[in-house]
Amino acid sequence: MQVVVLAGGIGSRLRPWTNDVPKPLLPMLDATLLERVVEGVPSDLVDEVIVAGGYKVDMIKDYFKTANVDFDVRIVPEDEPLGTGGALGNCRDIVSGRFACFNGDIVSSLDVAPMLEQHSKMNVKGTLALWEVEDPTRFGIVGLDEGNKVTQFKEKPKPEEVFSNLINAGSYLLEDEVFDIMPKTKHSLERDVFPKLAEEGSLAGFPFEGYFIDAGTPSSWHDGVLRCIEEKRFKTGLVSQGSWHQGRRTIARNSMVQGGCIVAGEVNDSTLLKGARVESGAVVSNCLIGEDAVIGRDAQLSGVVVGHRSIVPPGHIQSEGTF
Repeated sequence: MQVVVLAGGIGSRLRPWTNDVPKPLLPMLDATLLERVVEGVPSDLVDEVIVAGGYKVDMIKDYFKTANVDFDVRIVPEDEPLGTGGALGNCRDIVSGRFACFNGDIVSSLDVAPMLEQHSKMNVKGTLALWEVEDPTRFGIVGLDEGNKVTQFKEKPKPEEVFSNLINAGSYLLEDEVFDIMPKTKHSLERDVFPKLAEEGSLAGFPFEGYFIDAGTPSSWHDGVLRCIEEKRFKTGLVSQGSWHQGRRTIARNSMVQGGCIVAGEVNDSTLLKGARVESGAVVSNCLIGEDAVIGRDAQLSGVVVGHRSIVPPGHIQSEGTF
């Protein structure tokens, strides 16, 4: 089965990290975010991963040429923003048969095997993974009948329009027949394709439990890191004080610390990419620290995204924002 990952965005919410590194290549513990996204598909089912991407696609291509992964990666470049539907439609000439499709920043407990079983039995053109939330107004909500057929689909409803607490979890199983109803121009899967499939009775839903994280913001990135540590979603490294360390152990707490980092100050609930240095007296909380960045002596950072190779001066105090 082919797997399509929709990764066309520039990752603006994770800037300045993504100014240099495309979001699919950002490391979450010992794997890239792209690998985390496709982990829910049993590896023996994956023939090829197709990345529908529009930003720094050459970097993604080069990385996977030498990466030790169980699947082939093919890039389908998006020369102009096409929306979720247009990006998938761009792959119509190379996708055949049944395939999986994922939004490019989803870290979840979804196991595709039982979802695939249900999809096959129901003989539908599409099955959406569904997640229950308390406030569904920021998402696409889905109404199901007793047999798990989708009866209604509404993108970002107003409070008075809410008919379900089940939301679209950005993970789909689709038959290549869906391309027949997709325009060849910019469009949205959520607004233009799924409602049509629901109307013709060929769309199913698959509610799942466990966890569902859209890791595209600094706070949700950290949620993804902590969940991957908790669920032991790593093959290398060690865990100490709630932190995952790729190299030698540091005094960081509830954090991700890649190789080559030096922590002489205090680090809590943060991600330190390779070669980052936190000097003595510095306090770093809820931050994303880029590769080879230096946090100067006695600096205090809270909720800040620090760019790769940036040097935060001694004594600098900042809450929120970027550096």
